[in-house]
Amino acid sequence: MAESELEKKEIFDPDAQFDQLLEKIRSGGHGMDLGRIRAAYEMAKTAHAGQKRMDGTPYVTHCIAAADISVDMGLDEESIIAALLHDVIEDTSLTHEDIARQFGTAVADIVEGVTKLTRVQYTSKEDEQMENLRKMLMAMAKDIRVILIKIADRLHNMRTMNYQTAEKQRAKSLETMEIYAPIAHRLGMQRAKWELEDLSLQYLDPAGYREITRTLEEKMPVLEAFMSSMKEKIQKRMDENGINATVTCRIKHVYSIYRKMYAQKLDITGIFDLCAFRVIVDTIPDCYNVLGIIHDMFKPVPGRFKDYISTPKPNMYQSVHTTVIGSEGIPFEVQIRTWDMHHTAEYGIAAHWKYKMRDGGQALRSGDEDKFAWVRRLLESQQESDAQDFFHNLKIDMFADEVFVFSPKGDVINLPAGATPIDFAYSIHSDVGNHMVGAKVNGRIVTYDYVLQNGDIVEIRTSRSAPGPSRDWLNVAKSGSARTKIKQWYKKERREENIIRGRSMLEDELKHNGLTLDEAMAEEIVAPLLKRLSYGCVDDLLAAIGYGGVTVTRVANRLRDEVRSANAEKRSVLDKVSEAAERRENQASKKEKEGKAVHGILVAGLDNCLVKFSRCCTPVPGDDIIGFITRGQGVSIHRRDCSNYLQRLRDPENEGRWIHVSWAKEITDSYVTTLTITSKDRPALIMDIATVLNALNAKVRNLSSRQTGAGLALTVVTLEVKNAGELKYIMSRLSGVAGVSSVLRNGS
Repeated sequence: MAESELEKKEIFDPDAQFDQLLEKIRSGGHGMDLGRIRAAYEMAKTAHAGQKRMDGTPYVTHCIAAADISVDMGLDEESIIAALLHDVIEDTSLTHEDIARQFGTAVADIVEGVTKLTRVQYTSKEDEQMENLRKMLMAMAKDIRVILIKIADRLHNMRTMNYQTAEKQRAKSLETMEIYAPIAHRLGMQRAKWELEDLSLQYLDPAGYREITRTLEEKMPVLEAFMSSMKEKIQKRMDENGINATVTCRIKHVYSIYRKMYAQKLDITGIFDLCAFRVIVDTIPDCYNVLGIIHDMFKPVPGRFKDYISTPKPNMYQSVHTTVIGSEGIPFEVQIRTWDMHHTAEYGIAAHWKYKMRDGGQALRSGDEDKFAWVRRLLESQQESDAQDFFHNLKIDMFADEVFVFSPKGDVINLPAGATPIDFAYSIHSDVGNHMVGAKVNGRIVTYDYVLQNGDIVEIRTSRSAPGPSRDWLNVAKSGSARTKIKQWYKKERREENIIRGRSMLEDELKHNGLTLDEAMAEEIVAPLLKRLSYGCVDDLLAAIGYGGVTVTRVANRLRDEVRSANAEKRSVLDKVSEAAERRENQASKKEKEGKAVHGILVAGLDNCLVKFSRCCTPVPGDDIIGFITRGQGVSIHRRDCSNYLQRLRDPENEGRWIHVSWAKEITDSYVTTLTITSKDRPALIMDIATVLNALNAKVRNLSSRQTGAGLALTVVTLEVKNAGELKYIMSRLSGVAGVSSVLRNGS
């Protein structure tokens, strides 16, 4: 059976699939040049010749599928051509010039923009990933079709993800859930968003997905009967009132149910509003007439009414939402909208896709430019941001839930949920924020950390003699744009103060990494970092740390890596120099009578010697170790990769004080060691780490955590282990905790 299916895939005819695409375009009356589209297909087919997908089908079938989804979105001819060619620059020998020569610069630019997006790897912690996100927004600001085609590409990839490895399924699903589904939502493309979320959930939590789908299948006869009855009642009342309305109903999407289960800590059997009804009418007045009729028919649930017609969402979504209780006591949601609103809700920005020629180039029709002006605003506010800050701000400004407030003149301002008067002030203008001295909400004076609510009327009081923003505002501001503008003010106004502050912050952070400022500021250590981060001198770097242009954790980690790299080079030289001495030491130790083990340690030539384990590297059985003869405190045991050992080895005063030591053959003791865990700062982090340690029956002596800024946390765990193998296993399990980026031993 499996072989016949594979043979069927191998003889799959992409030409027949492409003919179906042409027929869809032709029957849709889109007025496109089918000859150009066929030429694009032939170019893609030739370029991808011999390439196959994981399911065995010719690779070009994926290109056709992406173009097919683009047609469903209602995109234009150039978009369809670009969709067919979207992978040729990435995966074949064709270039931007080859595409531009045959199909024009606009198509080539779109393909190149999509190519950059394919290199985004959200699971990577490297700066390249975050810079690619910046490039993505730049490409979107230049031509929004770039991201629309990428969404089509990702949607088809997720539909066929079952042929990938489990690791890739999870990685791509996480990237889709974190990046592409929120972008689809921000662009108003709810249909694509829902499908991307449901497909991703299958691989991120397969058990949860199966539980929901199985329960829905069991409930389906009852739900279908309920929906049919309610739909008939609503349609009948619309007809009786002379309203031309189309009533539809559906079961809520799997991920929507999943999110509600976890948000409210409910079992699926405890969720009653599984059904949603939609009433589509011709005019806006009809929307409000229908609302009155629905509330007359059914009892509305207090606090569950939302009017997105008078106050549209930033992604252009408009509808009236209300939740009511049916005669059977089952609550359900009703969405009321016009047909124009419906098309916009389904396809977002793509629903408005009509281009016109202007100044020799392509542009959205007049009035549509502001529908994605938020992309340009976000870019403008992030021009000088550190890449990690940019990504953090992106998630807040682009993906977070929103709150709608009003200026005293009645202008609607949308801000991230949790925003404060500081965010409001900077959303008006940088000068308003920089000269802010107070705020009123609904006529009452409020503190700067007051959390704005939907419908609040916000008034900002300013003064030209204001001292400027406080550094504390960085902890209060919610939006990335406000935080960036505050940092820019400090960068411009307080350079000397920033240098002093940055030096102090870096010195403190380096101490946690076992380094001194003088050691890290050595020319051979700091020069590569200055070049990589594009700073002219050390003072520029310290000033950036002081005003928040770069995170101190990032700089300290980079400096630590540079020191380790330099030490590794020196170590290779020192190893060669000490090789002969070590051989002599080993020979001497063999001749000596092996002493009695103390705490599992054998010291060459010494019996019952006082032994202590160094705190800087906390060695455990299985580590390569060396002994240091201390003054009056016996022999201190170090790992051979310990940074302190490597540094003191070069000191002439310590010559002759290093002694050969080894682990005894039989060890029954436990040994104390310390781990440092770097992770995202999130709720329940300590609980998750403690859960892993408890599951491993680890003997924990101490566990503490602190915030380090930029959304990161540093957790230090002191525990007892039998040997290096047990420690390595514990470290690997801790690395699997959500948000953890590194687990390191002290002294590494």
